[in-house]
Amino acid sequence: MTSPQSDPAPQPPQGHSHGHTHNHGPAAPVSKHLRKVIAAVLIPFATAVVVGLIAFWPGGVPAHERTGVGFDRQTQDGKVVQVVKVDCADVNASQVPPTGDTSTPSGREAVNEQQGECAKATVEVTSGDDKGRKFVEVVQPDAPRQLREGQGVVVAYAPDAPRDLQYSVTDVNRKIPMTLLAAIFALAVVAVGRLRGVMALVALAVSFAVLTLFILPAILQGSNPLVVAVIGASAIMLAALYMCHGVTARTSVAVIGTLISLLLIGLLGSLFIGWADLSGNTDDNTGLIHGLYPDIDMSGLLLAGVIIGSLGVLDDVTVTQTSAVWELHQADPQMGWRGLYRAGIRIGRDHIASVVNTLVLAYAGAALPLLLLFSIAQSSVGTVANSELVAEEIVRTLVGSIGLVASVPVTTVLAALVVSADRPGASTPSSTAAAPARTGRGRRRKA
Repeated sequence: MTSPQSDPAPQPPQGHSHGHTHNHGPAAPVSKHLRKVIAAVLIPFATAVVVGLIAFWPGGVPAHERTGVGFDRQTQDGKVVQVVKVDCADVNASQVPPTGDTSTPSGREAVNEQQGECAKATVEVTSGDDKGRKFVEVVQPDAPRQLREGQGVVVAYAPDAPRDLQYSVTDVNRKIPMTLLAAIFALAVVAVGRLRGVMALVALAVSFAVLTLFILPAILQGSNPLVVAVIGASAIMLAALYMCHGVTARTSVAVIGTLISLLLIGLLGSLFIGWADLSGNTDDNTGLIHGLYPDIDMSGLLLAGVIIGSLGVLDDVTVTQTSAVWELHQADPQMGWRGLYRAGIRIGRDHIASVVNTLVLAYAGAALPLLLLFSIAQSSVGTVANSELVAEEIVRTLVGSIGLVASVPVTTVLAALVVSADRPGASTPSSTAAAPARTGRGRRRKA
């Protein structure tokens, strides 16, 4: 019977390849048999993803005639060159005749617009065919966004409107602060993660490329949103995991665990979105999409969003669980798969508690203005939950959370089976008594 003993001083046996294994690579190379089994699963899957990308590749966003509504407008860059304070009554800022009754929001708004001090901003177009053209924008005193001289803005262009009304300010130009923030993020990732940080940024770029070049245009072309989301999410998963964590058995187990969890999320999402009669058309943006492309399956688009939204957190959970099991095996190579599973699942329970809470709070934070409206209306919890806007978020949160919870035992048992089955396959011809010393750190086995 063997027992581990702490013995940091002696050197490893001569002729035996030894290195510390506290890095993020695999604890030990897996046997050829296990590599073949993993490849037998992943190669057909990766091939199917590539075939799906080719078959559903959209070739660009389909053209349409602009409506001039919401985001579907022609826009250019602009700059505020002058701001002058004027009496609102002089520029006829109010569109609603003042009633004198300030007990209603419309009455208070009308009175303020007539009696307040407005800003008369001169804006110059700085891009496009009309570069250098100027127009005047009147900003009311209670407007949520005030303009200041020298400020960059986004202006909308309506070619069919009268010349004096063709341009209007729609938003503030945030390119500089957003670019700076992205640069700080990239520097922080590279400074801390080094080469892995660089690969993480490359994987992030690949993810955005798949999203913008494949998933979105393919859905607009009329392809089934669920099929497109599954293919695109699978491509993102393969690229991100292998680029960030290397082409190893450990990563492959995480890929398989993520795939199984995504399939579960897709099945549950399809079931409950249909059962709850969620249309996916609940706000101005989805209404505009449906108006421009009526052939798009909006409920399918909702399900696609659930799958893609769950993918990022799933990657984190499956990689963490696989790494935990590998490290546990490295600490005690004699532990069987049941022991590895029990130890790994204890780690996973802590992960589940934090990740599920994070996911719920993320969705709640995104829907906070909507929840405030329900609170103002003093609606009951049942009424709030039954509304389609909130029901969509509930289904999205719960389905994604079920997939996350399921990914922990699924990935843990897969990793435990793989790493424990690989134990007899030592990669060196050394004796079985010396083999465990290669997998330990500062420890060796004695017969």
